[in-house]
Amino acid sequence: MARQALSVEIADRMRREILRGSLAPGAPIKERVLAERMQVSRTPMREAIRILAKEGLVILRPARSPVVADPPMQEIADSIEVLSLLELRSGELACANATSAEIAGIRALNDRFAAAYDHTDMLDLFEIDMGFHRAIAHASHNPVLAEIYEALLARLWRARYLSARQRRNRDRVLRQHCAIVEGLERRDVDQVRREIAAHLQGLMDNIVAHIAGEVAAEDPPPGGPRPEPA
Repeated sequence: MARQALSVEIADRMRREILRGSLAPGAPIKERVLAERMQVSRTPMREAIRILAKEGLVILRPARSPVVADPPMQEIADSIEVLSLLELRSGELACANATSAEIAGIRALNDRFAAAYDHTDMLDLFEIDMGFHRAIAHASHNPVLAEIYEALLARLWRARYLSARQRRNRDRVLRQHCAIVEGLERRDVDQVRREIAAHLQGLMDNIVAHIAGEVAAEDPPPGGPRPEPA
């Protein structure tokens, strides 16, 4: 049990490094070097890598070092499409099935998110945000849906973080979260569906904008480098 807990802790640390870019997309993961840096043995490190591979954040390769996953835009878009369907259905079922205590818990998570938005580390804020969305999925009282949602969310962890990291839609995000909570409290399926759909469209727009920016940075136009943004 102690070794399993250590593997989970290492996986958590690696996941945060992947999100922050310390372990970059496509980069090989040198098990021995990483274990030495984190001052752990290679066995729990190997198990942590397997955890992240199951989540889709790491790709295992026969007889070669695993690499940090770098899925193409189309794969991300396809995954978001499925995730959107799951979130919409979660919202519908939560309106019908969530207990008052569960809805109060979702509101508390949103209040914590709103209070922390302007002064909390971006990664810590992101984890609060994902807790909000996971709570809605579990409030659906459909364990199969919640399990599939968790698995797909894990695969999209980095993509969603890249979207959240931009912080350019503060007012929209906070307003949509509040509207989702208010819809749940009133058991208003139409409002919950509408606000979740709008929220997820913002996610997709942010990811497309981020990836387009990465491509532009890697492929400067003829005649010299691009000017720095004003």
